[in-house]
Amino acid sequence: MADLAVVRAQPGLFGLVASDPTVSRLVATLAGDIDVALPAIRAARAQARSRAWDRCRPLEGRPGSRDGGQVIVDLDVTLVRAHSEKEGAEPTYKRGFGFAPMCAFVDHGEHGSGETLVVDLRNGRASAFDTATHIAALDASLAQLPESERGQVLVRTDSAGASKAFLHRINDLGLEYSVGFTAAETVKAAIDALPVQAWRPALDGDGGDRDGAQVAELTRWLPDTFITGSCGWPAGIRIIARRERPHPGAALRLTDEDGWRITCFATNTQGLGWTLPVLEVRHRQRARAEDRIRGLKDTGLTNLPYHDFAANQVWLEIVALAADLLAWAQTLAFPPTAPARRWEPKRLRLRLLAVAGRIVRSGRRHRLRLPTDWPWAHLIVHGWNRLHSP
Repeated sequence: MADLAVVRAQPGLFGLVASDPTVSRLVATLAGDIDVALPAIRAARAQARSRAWDRCRPLEGRPGSRDGGQVIVDLDVTLVRAHSEKEGAEPTYKRGFGFAPMCAFVDHGEHGSGETLVVDLRNGRASAFDTATHIAALDASLAQLPESERGQVLVRTDSAGASKAFLHRINDLGLEYSVGFTAAETVKAAIDALPVQAWRPALDGDGGDRDGAQVAELTRWLPDTFITGSCGWPAGIRIIARRERPHPGAALRLTDEDGWRITCFATNTQGLGWTLPVLEVRHRQRARAEDRIRGLKDTGLTNLPYHDFAANQVWLEIVALAADLLAWAQTLAFPPTAPARRWEPKRLRLRLLAVAGRIVRSGRRHRLRLPTDWPWAHLIVHGWNRLHSP
């Protein structure tokens, strides 16, 4: 919060900026009526997102279809340390002390970054496997998306989201999922029963064969009782296994077999083009959520400034809005394949937002003069012109 003094000291650039007491009173007022304030803030973010997507959709493919136009929503829990006794701060499963917020993001794909849909503050002891939290995060994420985009959503999580109730919820909404799956006894038995020819080469992110990695589908080798209607896993579920030789020095796990490290995920995706290697690559790209979390922590998530739990939840809404403003600026200012579309907040600020310049008045107009030898000045000019184009 003290960093507001930096922008307050430059009224010629940023205009009038509220004082620290004014900002604190505003946050306290919102936190005092949190049940009304949160829906209002989130509704405003959803409306702004819809306008940004109308101007320039950040995803590849044709909207309204799953053929290249799929909206991928990643759910993940992160840990935020607390360095003092704040309301809701508790010991975490990693032996730290703080909070465990649930986050949800839209993945912009290989040529972009992503947008923050949900950052829901939770106590430090909150379980990453809580089904109700995953369902609530999914519902809140869908509410953040433009209405025309909600029918082609793919939900990705790690194994913390592999609960029957959560997958049934996704199925009931007519959506798709790609969720990490724990290798329980039935899954291990299916892996043991797999014929050697069932394994096929896995792919890397560029579409080439991934050395020492293979994938196979386990569904037909699972017992019939694995899917039992409303009492079991949802109809249409597919369990896909991946095995890979651990890198040198990696410790073996109990689920490793014959020197192979085996991981599984579940999906309900069917159709032409969705081969096992392609599905596995799509699931592995869930790791991009870690990039989004790193960006959030660089935009205010690292430290929660207030003692009250509700005030810190308001702070997280501000962090999410700041992250979205950066993502929308990248989407609207640069073409899809521009490297600047993928820059994280730290690099974006260093190269484009914190450049030394002069504001001069000439011909009754204010002009911004940038150093001609700044290596990324052309990106600023191009982005400015693109943002102001009709």
